[in-house]
Amino acid sequence: MKLFNKRTLFILILLIGKNISAQSIPTLTPTIGKMVDFTPEIKAEWVIRDKAMQDLTDGKRTWEELTPEEEELFTKYGEVYESMWDIVGRACSWYCGGGLDTQTASSSLSPQGSNTYSPENAHDLSYETAWVEGADDYGIGEYIEYHLRPENPRITEIIVVNGYVKSDAAWKNNSRVKKLKVYLNDRPLAYLALEDSKAEQHFAVKAIGYADRKDMDALKSKPASVLKFEIVEIYPGLKWKDTAITEIFFDGIDVH
Repeated sequence: MKLFNKRTLFILILLIGKNISAQSIPTLTPTIGKMVDFTPEIKAEWVIRDKAMQDLTDGKRTWEELTPEEEELFTKYGEVYESMWDIVGRACSWYCGGGLDTQTASSSLSPQGSNTYSPENAHDLSYETAWVEGADDYGIGEYIEYHLRPENPRITEIIVVNGYVKSDAAWKNNSRVKKLKVYLNDRPLAYLALEDSKAEQHFAVKAIGYADRKDMDALKSKPASVLKFEIVEIYPGLKWKDTAITEIFFDGIDVH
């Protein structure tokens, strides 16, 4: 007696193949980094710090003329950031060699007043703006794509600022991402399991990009790469289904 006919066997092979494929995609968990929280107290401190920085830039005062409070704020918030919204600042980073790349998305929420939600917002190195998907529901299946030039340094870390962090209300009221599926050139690379947190979330990945960098002209002639981040699961917002990502940015090697 035959246990399986050809059709049943074919279906079983497909299902097993899909299961093996799904299992082969790793799920990455984050290392939690800088907490991004703009309370009224923090904003007030940045006002003092920014005024002192402007005085120094304009030559109105010297470092020796700073008050103890101003010195403490420079120690707390650093000297390389132009404002509290600045993610990278003037310090050396992957962006010294990487620069900004173009982004596209499957959808974006329409502008509301002076606020925009375009895919470019997710890679403008600012905590003040966010990409918000434009689907009717929570945006499951919506995605944002980063088009990476071949001469970019290799990426070894993906950093995500989840939700809309510019204010506590914006973060709580909008939905956040629970899991992203990452593709490299349309091939699944990994799942990013995001925490429901305002902190920067760092994910270590195998180097993305071209390793042979001796001939820059030849390197620039190679195909560009596309990193796609697809929303798979979400944390629901208190008021709106709109799912927001403030920033997806990178760190890596080959900068110097």
